[in-house]
Amino acid sequence: MTDARLRHGRASLTLSFFVQGVTFALLVTRIPAIQDRYGISDALLPVFLAAVPILAGVGSVVTEKVVVRVRPGIVLRWAQPVVMLALLGAGAGSALWEAALTLGVFGLSVGALDASMNMMGVSLQRAHGRSIMLGFHAAYSLGGIAGASMAWAGAHWDLSLLVSYLPAVVVLLPAAFVGSRWYAEGGAADGMPVEGPGKGAAASVSFKLLMPLCLVMSFAYIGDSTVSNWSAKYLQDVLGGSEQMSTVPYNLYMVTTLLGRTVGDLGVRRFGAVAVVRFGSVLAAAGFVVVAAAGGAWVGMLGFTMLGLGLCVIVPQTFAAGGRMFPGASDTAVARLNVFNYVGFLVGSPLVGALGDAWSYRGAMLVPMVLVLATLVYAKSFGASPARYGGGHERPRTADVG
Repeated sequence: MTDARLRHGRASLTLSFFVQGVTFALLVTRIPAIQDRYGISDALLPVFLAAVPILAGVGSVVTEKVVVRVRPGIVLRWAQPVVMLALLGAGAGSALWEAALTLGVFGLSVGALDASMNMMGVSLQRAHGRSIMLGFHAAYSLGGIAGASMAWAGAHWDLSLLVSYLPAVVVLLPAAFVGSRWYAEGGAADGMPVEGPGKGAAASVSFKLLMPLCLVMSFAYIGDSTVSNWSAKYLQDVLGGSEQMSTVPYNLYMVTTLLGRTVGDLGVRRFGAVAVVRFGSVLAAAGFVVVAAAGGAWVGMLGFTMLGLGLCVIVPQTFAAGGRMFPGASDTAVARLNVFNYVGFLVGSPLVGALGDAWSYRGAMLVPMVLVLATLVYAKSFGASPARYGGGHERPRTADVG
């Protein structure tokens, strides 16, 4: 594959990650508005919120089967527009069945999109011969910040959901679809095929070997969902912050996630994935300790900042480690890891909420702390050869691009 082809493929995939960040943020930050528009009761809302990640897990499993015959780039090319149109549909309907339909389509297609995007990211990192996976996820974080800002503007100006969503879809959907012309995928390491034929590729992915990474993925998303769902309530109700200040922790978390992922690839190239994941785990666990022990809102915000810098490196490196562990069946490994993204999301928020109500929210913050710290036990799984790219740890290659 030529250097220009790789550069174009990297840029087009970065755009897709950014677009998905915008799209997902526009949905999750306007959940209260969606609830009001469709008249979804408080009792029924958790059912809708749980259905999306469950269906996304189904979409990821289906994608694992589809990419045996159709390359991930083709799946991504069509899944991304479906996700964006489903978002638009969620803003345009009025009946409860329309909400169920559009959110169901969103869940299934976002599972396919997440799986195929990360399959391609792992493949391109392999072709580059050095760590670039964190850069893709940095684009997702940047998109999340942009989408949350758009959602804030829509809420501030009291715009309807359709009006809030339409500009983003009109601009980004064609851009992502045109950009998909330049999708590119690299081959596996050491001359191996990217994916084995049919059942052989799936069979070559041992769940016993992959399970440590699956657990790490779940732990990371339990931590992430704790911040996204409970940071505002925690700062206001537990630490005595104002309503306006309670919106700051998540913004800080997203900004530090972006910063950490922007420079994270340099850390992987210099120190290796194992060291970076260990450092991120310890920093995130320390962030939860600071949040749990905070005496005031400002100290709490320091803890959430530490969480962003710590957690941000774990998920991209988990996908990359899965690809390295099974170089001949990396698509299958990534699809299976992606399912545990949604497992963590499903478990995290209810777990913290239940512990907070039954015990205390300060104590509840220690549970994701322990789970994130458990990543240290599995850190060696990130060192499957070739574990490091760059900084004296690269595998031989004829060209360095990007």
